[in-house]
Amino acid sequence: MDIETEEDVVRIIQQDDWMMSVLRAAKTLNLPDWWICAGFLRSKIWDTLHGFEERTVLSDIDIIYFDPTNTDENFEKKLEAKLREIIPNIPWSVKNQARMHIVNNLQPHSSAVVGIANFPETVTALGAKLDEENNVILTAPHGIHDVLNLVVKPTPPFLTTVKLRAIYENRVQQKNWSSIWTKVKIFYMEKFE
Repeated sequence: MDIETEEDVVRIIQQDDWMMSVLRAAKTLNLPDWWICAGFLRSKIWDTLHGFEERTVLSDIDIIYFDPTNTDENFEKKLEAKLREIIPNIPWSVKNQARMHIVNNLQPHSSAVVGIANFPETVTALGAKLDEENNVILTAPHGIHDVLNLVVKPTPPFLTTVKLRAIYENRVQQKNWSSIWTKVKIFYMEKFE
C-alpha cells in the first residue's frame, strides 16, 4: 500500500481497529495536550510499507501529555494502571513532557508537541490523538518525509552536543530497526559532520 501524505497516515490509522481502540482508551484519561507517539505510529507506517500481514510487536505504547502543574512520576504510574483496566496486556507508558526534558538535559518543553520535536529520531517524532469527534489528528514536527522514506536520522537537537549525538547512536544500535524492517536506512553521525 502506498503512503505518501499525512492524510494517508491518518487513513491507515483510522482503518486499524486496534489502533483506534488504543487511541480511544488514551482519550478517556482526559489529559491536557495528550498524544500517542513514537513506535505506535512509526511501526504501523513501516509495517504497511513493508507489506507485513501481521503487526510488529511493540515494546510499549507511549502516551505523552503536558501538565506543568503535576510532574509527579507516581501520577503517571496511576494513569498506566487506569489504562491497563481499560485494555489489559498492553505495555502502557505514560510520560508528562513537562518533566521529560531533564532526561536528556534539554531546555524545558512548552508543550507535548515540543516534547515530540525533541525525540532523538525524526521517524519517532510523530504523534496522533483523537479530537472531540474522534477524528485522528496527526502531528509531525519534523515532517513525515523520513518515516515514509524509511530513513532514520537524528532530530536537530540531537546534532548539537557530543552527549546527544551519542544518545542517538546508542538508540539506533539498540533498536536495530533494520533487522525487522529491512528497507530501513540508518544515518550515523559521521554523515552529519
